[in-house]
Order: sequence, then C-alpha cells, then structure tokens
Amino acid sequence: MWDNAPLLRAITAALFFFSVLAVLYGAVHYVVHLPQLLPLQSVRLSAAPERVVAEDVLRVVRQEVQGNFFTVDIERLRLSLETIPWVRKVSIRREFPDRLAVQFEEHQPLAHWNEVALVNQQGEVFVAETAQALPLFTGHEGSSAEMSQQYQKFSQQLAGLDLQLTQLVLSPRHAWQLHLSNDMVVELGRDAMQQRLARFVTVYPYSLGVVPQEGSEAEQVKWVDMRYRNGFAVRMRQGSA
Repeated sequence: MWDNAPLLRAITAALFFFSVLAVLYGAVHYVVHLPQLLPLQSVRLSAAPERVVAEDVLRVVRQEVQGNFFTVDIERLRLSLETIPWVRKVSIRREFPDRLAVQFEEHQPLAHWNEVALVNQQGEVFVAETAQALPLFTGHEGSSAEMSQQYQKFSQQLAGLDLQLTQLVLSPRHAWQLHLSNDMVVELGRDAMQQRLARFVTVYPYSLGVVPQEGSEAEQVKWVDMRYRNGFAVRMRQGSA
C-alpha cells in the first residue's frame, strides 16, 4: 500500500477534506452560539388569548427563552407553556431574524369533573378555575371522553323537552344516571341508554313532566327508573309510587 502513490494521494485528499469540514463545522457552531448573533427581540402571539393569563405567559417566556434565534430551545418552551392553566396546545415557529411566533389553543370547557377539575370539548380532563355555569360529570378515571360523547347525545335527545343535563353520573359498574334541570333524576342503567331515554322523552310531556296545579296536593316526580323493559318506576318528591 505504501508504494501505491495514487492511493496515498487519495487518502491524503480525503483526510484534508474531512479536516476542513471539521474546522468549518466548529467555526459555524461557535458563531451560531454567540449570544450577540441574531439575539431574540420579541415573542409574538398570533391571537390574544381569552382565558390564558398574559402574566403567566410572560413569566414562562422569561424563564425559558435563552440563547439566540438559532439556539433557543423551542420544544422546551412549548412544553413549559402547555403547563399554564387553560392552555391545551402550543405551536411555535421562528420568524427571521429575531422573533418567535406563538399560537395557543385554549381549552374550551364542557363540564366540571368530579368537582376537582374540568373537562374540555375533546373529553380531556384539565385543571383550571372558572365561574362559568357548567354541568358536572361524576365518573371514574379514564371515562371523561366517553362521558363527553354521551353527554352530547343525551343533550340532543332532551332538547325537545327544554331540559338540560345538570349532572351526568357514570358508576363503576358502567351504569348511567342523569340529573336534569327540573331536579329530576333519570336512571338509564348500562344497556340501551339511547332507547331508554327516547322512551322517557316520549312519555314525559303526558305524565312525568306534568306540573301540579298551584294549591293541589299532587306530587311531582323526583326519580325515574327507565331500566324496565316495558315500563318505568317513579319516586315522588314527597313519597314513592
């Protein structure tokens, strides 16, 4: 090999080429990481947040935005911003030469969750505070998405009666219970929930939803059990039937 002049020249050229590349890489890496090179001047929000507190965003940006336009850790900043209450997702992009563009997707609340958190429109549980009047979901861990889907279906069925769901309960045995805006409780059980609620909607205007005349001794229905195949059971507000 050592007496092969063309091979030696090729090896020498290759070593020289890689040496030049290494030097260039080192120089570029050094220059890019210089703090004074293209320092970040601003962070632009694509839209003004509705529920996210601006001071929380500013605090996170001040903590996490380090380096220059090239070296700032966008993924770390994104993860930190997504810990802020009401923030569901964050997307960040660089805007040459000195700015970051940040876009927030905020949680849109659907219901309270077990009185300790909230559920968004996607059925995800998140922690935040709100004074907004929302229904209450009472269920076990991991059931929020299913409850959100069923809530939408039940609400559509009840819309014709001018009734709203104030609480939706899913038991550990997967039985459904509805609390309505007229203080009535409806038991649907584990099977054929839509069919049972449809039966409730059919009979409600003629029997269950009849309001006693003022001064009469008639009682209002408090609880309805729709789990019977050919009928239903009721419990009155001041007694049982």
